[in-house]
Amino acid sequence: MIELNPVSIESSELIEETFKFWFNDNDHIRTPFPEYIRHDLQEKSIARFFDWASNLDPQAKDEVTEDIIAEKFEEFIFEVATQLVITEDEKLTIEYPFLPRLGDVIFEDVENQKGESTVIDRSKVEENDNPFMKIKLEKIDSKENWGTEFQLPK
Repeated sequence: MIELNPVSIESSELIEETFKFWFNDNDHIRTPFPEYIRHDLQEKSIARFFDWASNLDPQAKDEVTEDIIAEKFEEFIFEVATQLVITEDEKLTIEYPFLPRLGDVIFEDVENQKGESTVIDRSKVEENDNPFMKIKLEKIDSKENWGTEFQLPK
């Protein structure tokens, strides 16, 4: 069982490794957190995490696993980050960190990497209680605008 307190080595390592992972680009995963929120994000999410941990009842503390602890800490990081960013697009990036972002290049023919377009706008909309991402793109060669949308997980 990992010791959940602000001065334990296990807690420090968990926190350090989690921020190291999410504040840096790693292979196909890009950081969703803008530089300007990172200091406050660290302070506020750590405080929230230890507040949560200190309020666990003794039986829950015995049942909590390292995976649950890590997931809960990440959950707090993402919740706090959403409150700290300024723009709706930054909120979208935090809520859906693996989806295309403004400025990303998308290929119409991914397999052959043809038909390059740049993401110039995106928004989340609700249709019949289902969330969708609408993306507006501009073809790089012709400057023609086009769009697409897809359903988001709830």
